[in-house]
Amino acid sequence: RTPKVMLLVESARAYERALLRGIARYAHLHGPWIFFREAPFWEKRPHQALRAQLQAVDGIIMRECSYMSEIRRLRKPVIVSHYATPQFDGLSNFWSDNVEIGRMAADHLLERGFRDFAFCGYDRFFWSNQRCDGFQQRVEEAGYRVHRYEPSRTRKQQSWKEEQRRVTKWLQSLPKPVGLMACVDERSQQVAEACEAAAILVPDQVAIVGVDNDEMICTLTNIRLSSVAIDAEKAGYEAAALLDRMMRRGETSQQWIEVKPTHVVTRASTDVVAVDDPYVASAVKYIRDHCRQRIYVRDIARAAGVSRRSLETRFRATLARSIN
Repeated sequence: RTPKVMLLVESARAYERALLRGIARYAHLHGPWIFFREAPFWEKRPHQALRAQLQAVDGIIMRECSYMSEIRRLRKPVIVSHYATPQFDGLSNFWSDNVEIGRMAADHLLERGFRDFAFCGYDRFFWSNQRCDGFQQRVEEAGYRVHRYEPSRTRKQQSWKEEQRRVTKWLQSLPKPVGLMACVDERSQQVAEACEAAAILVPDQVAIVGVDNDEMICTLTNIRLSSVAIDAEKAGYEAAALLDRMMRRGETSQQWIEVKPTHVVTRASTDVVAVDDPYVASAVKYIRDHCRQRIYVRDIARAAGVSRRSLETRFRATLARSIN
């Protein structure tokens, strides 16, 4: 018979939508499946109705929720995308390589010549702290240090309106220019807003890179935000394949579906070269502006207004690489 699958995954964020696309792709190729979804916010049903649906399905792919204990008692194949709990024993989990995500963001900012770095995250979430660890590891390997944002220690969680003043003061205290990683795109949007409120220039004084490459968030700010892209669609496809195997065998198992970072999508918030040498900065800008054309070192030197030999020496001394 046709498998019945419950999807308790929100579709408001790009990450979850990509998971759903991967799940749908697998079902179209290997199905059919009958999908059940949680009711939209304007049509909320009693919890009892959801419980009855959960009893009737063959497998569940879901985001961590407040009724995980009930989900466990169902003894059905379950795959969980978690955000507050590092893992759920006995259930299959999505796993993001958060350390690699942090290192990838650090490499992106190091390539732009930054020597001062900062991280703004949510210290109450394990994945944010892991991304900070990866970012800090890579920056320290390059011989620099990271200024980490420390939120208020009050027990009450602050609204963004309350916290913005604290973030603004922290941003004003940072050395400039600084390359800043935010733990997720929503956080990078908040940092961009705080920079604007404090008249701090992005990317000239603070270059910002987030995580998830949520185009809606990254383009709804006055300056478009760079972000580490994650292949959540592939993870959704692999999760659906795992769930299919578990449903066919009638078993549950604890396995991991890896969600891998792929690359950094560069937008205006990091489109800058943080170097003191104006000739090198001009040369890099010329390379970027003409990267789709056939250009030579002599063209770059002419645009920078310096001799070829001098530019080659300055380029290597500043960026530790040749012009080529």
